[in-house]
Amino acid sequence: MKINLKSKKIPLIATTLLAAVAITSHSLPMNVFKDEVVAANEVEKKVIPNDRSWIAGDHHVHSEWSVGWDNSTNPPTPIRGGDAIYPIVKNAQMADKFGLDWMVSTDHGGPNHSKVNLEQAYPEVLKAREEVPGINLFYGMEFDTPAADHSSLIIPKTDDESQNLYNIESQFAKREASGRDNEETMIEALKYMRSLTVPPVLFANHPSRSASGESVWGQDTPEEFRNWNDTAPTVSVGMEGSPGHQAGTLNSDGTLDPNGDRGGYGNYPTMGGYDQMTAEVGGLWDSMLGEGRHWWVTSSSDSHVHYTEGGSDFWPGEYSKTYVHAANEHGDILDGLRNGRIFVTTGDLINQLDVTAQAVGKSPAHAQSNGNRATIGETLDVPGNKTRDVNVTVRFKDPNTDNNNGNNPKVNRVDFIMGEVNGQVEDRSTDTNPTTKVIARFDEKSWEKDGEFITITYTIKNVEKDSYIRVRGTNTDELEPEKDSKGEDPWADLWFYSNPIFINVK
Repeated sequence: MKINLKSKKIPLIATTLLAAVAITSHSLPMNVFKDEVVAANEVEKKVIPNDRSWIAGDHHVHSEWSVGWDNSTNPPTPIRGGDAIYPIVKNAQMADKFGLDWMVSTDHGGPNHSKVNLEQAYPEVLKAREEVPGINLFYGMEFDTPAADHSSLIIPKTDDESQNLYNIESQFAKREASGRDNEETMIEALKYMRSLTVPPVLFANHPSRSASGESVWGQDTPEEFRNWNDTAPTVSVGMEGSPGHQAGTLNSDGTLDPNGDRGGYGNYPTMGGYDQMTAEVGGLWDSMLGEGRHWWVTSSSDSHVHYTEGGSDFWPGEYSKTYVHAANEHGDILDGLRNGRIFVTTGDLINQLDVTAQAVGKSPAHAQSNGNRATIGETLDVPGNKTRDVNVTVRFKDPNTDNNNGNNPKVNRVDFIMGEVNGQVEDRSTDTNPTTKVIARFDEKSWEKDGEFITITYTIKNVEKDSYIRVRGTNTDELEPEKDSKGEDPWADLWFYSNPIFINVK
């Protein structure tokens, strides 16, 4: 039986001391506009909410306003439902049904699509907000990224949200007008975005779908990501770790299509349903983190047409979820996305993940008040003149319920992954971090279980260099995620990933 897996809002304990740490403990990437990071945080989050919990969402969902085009006219005429077919209200209803608390409506463009978004899509966003109040619905678009693939552009919910998106799309989207498909336009777009009172957030979508081989990059490259992040570190903050179109291996009756590719990755496959930029330990993601960059990973449905109606997609929340540690309102959700309070999962493998790093020898209260305790997206300060051991505690919920395929998957193993932070690379095409390794693996023999909750504790001995730690888990017995074969069952190969905690050795 398929059930609604919408998690109950169980706030994590938040004290005044912990709030102070959350404001001050974010490390900054190399060569960024530090004043802009502070300014963006202060605009959105003057006070840390005390009711944050893990709430699930999807930042990449298409509607019927991802139009087709009749090129026999000049200018081309938009064809409603030409690329994706569902009304925005329908998408929001399905997101609510499948356990999401927030969603971003992200239609992509073409010539004069900015008018389609403003005059036709945006009124439907307002209608969906009224009809589906259980979803925090953001207005956005799948930005036609100059000199690159697509990106999820998430617009803050403000009185001028529709005009802000219109200004961005009409001035900078590469398909809006000719002559824009170059990196100079993208840099100008990011400069404009970062200048807004409350900047939007941008995630690169399906970043290596166009790659022709392992580390043989296509439309998205390491150089571009670094340039974007340097230009607007509060806007360009990450990439899809697990892309959408995961039902690409399913026929409309749910049987497997032997010629289907997960994610539509027909050149070089996904790995456990994740993009190679994320799945390869020591790969592109770790290279970015090794510079100290705040570069986060997410997951999405990229919903256009459901697989039961001939498409390659799941509904929002049906298969993958991006969890954000936030209060259940637009401003703090966007703040969580901007600042990496995120974990991702497929197949409802887990629905809560808390990772805490703490300097050894510090009491919890002392640690919270002195920057010696950090959680996902934060930075742990380790005194250089004392013991440099770090205790890491992971607590996650493996729900004893069926997912939307009627399975009750169980976490088989959890891995701790650690790498060094050595500063900015000389070669901006660098896509590896050779210091990154799996430092520990855990299974049911080495963790504590309390009902649906599992706790793992581990001490990292003598941390001598600035570093980061991140966590992943799976229901498989694969030591590393293997390349996904054509016709693979996406429900049998599930993984979750946390975003990192940085460790700063003073």
